[in-house]
Amino acid sequence: QVQLVESGGGLVQPGGSLTLSCTASDRTIGDDTMAWFQQEPGKEKWFVAGITRQYGINLYAEIADSAKGRFTISRDNARNTVSLQMNSLKPEDTAVYFCAGAPSNSDRRVPFLRDEYMYWGQGTQVTVSS
Repeated sequence: QVQLVESGGGLVQPGGSLTLSCTASDRTIGDDTMAWFQQEPGKEKWFVAGITRQYGINLYAEIADSAKGRFTISRDNARNTVSLQMNSLKPEDTAVYFCAGAPSNSDRRVPFLRDEYMYWGQGTQVTVSS
């Protein structure tokens, strides 16, 4: 069973930064598409960012419109880890952030729907407040 462990969440003031990390065990995620979702209390999980496996020298990433210009997703296959760098944080970014993964598809597409991901972490809380 794949285990994803997220870390790096916490309390930060508006305008601050956090880096979330997600490390996998019992599965090498280098060939998988990985993503981050956020979930506010009482709401569904929503796509934040995703990154495909490497195709030759290329990686393909997608960032939700609400996070563009502020969040960056990256991966380190040697460490079996995917990270989410979050800058210029806003109170509306407050949520539990989940890491998710799925075998990469052939069309080099980052899925946006949570049902397209096969395995998930337990989440890490991010709170943006003064």
